[in-house]
Amino acid sequence: MVNFRRWLKHMFMPPWAWRRAFPQAALDAIEAAIRASETAHGGEVRFAIENSLPGVLAWRGISGRERAIEMFSNLRVWDTEHNSGVLIYLLLADHDIEIVADRGIAAQVDPAAWEAVAQTMEAAFRQGEFERGALEGIQQISVLLAAHFPPSGHNPDELANRPVIVRR
Repeated sequence: MVNFRRWLKHMFMPPWAWRRAFPQAALDAIEAAIRASETAHGGEVRFAIENSLPGVLAWRGISGRERAIEMFSNLRVWDTEHNSGVLIYLLLADHDIEIVADRGIAAQVDPAAWEAVAQTMEAAFRQGEFERGALEGIQQISVLLAAHFPPSGHNPDELANRPVIVRR
């Protein structure tokens, strides 16, 4: 069944709304945090922000989790040497944070740990502190990755560190 209210929210969310939460300085800080994080472990972190779903996806009732998995594939987060990629996906219209981990790291980290990271981020976001929440989430994910994928002598930067803004 279609959630008409949700569909309207997605349809009428201004395309520039993400800039209020994540101005250029915040995007730069997130990129720097990811770059620094990846020196402490053998994983790869990707950060994606989507303002709202395309109307047809919202109409179909696609969840934030389903969209995050789609973005995980589209951004090729799965395509790392050790299957240790992690996507932090924000769907702003739904106030949804999803963390999708590749099979190499997902097999070693309890799903509750990913949920705890998302809750930390959500708490900061509720206070309007988007940059702080993003940086805390990246730091917590870095700790999880370092515990299971310590850096090795060969640690290429396999994915872009710059946050991606998913546009319609």
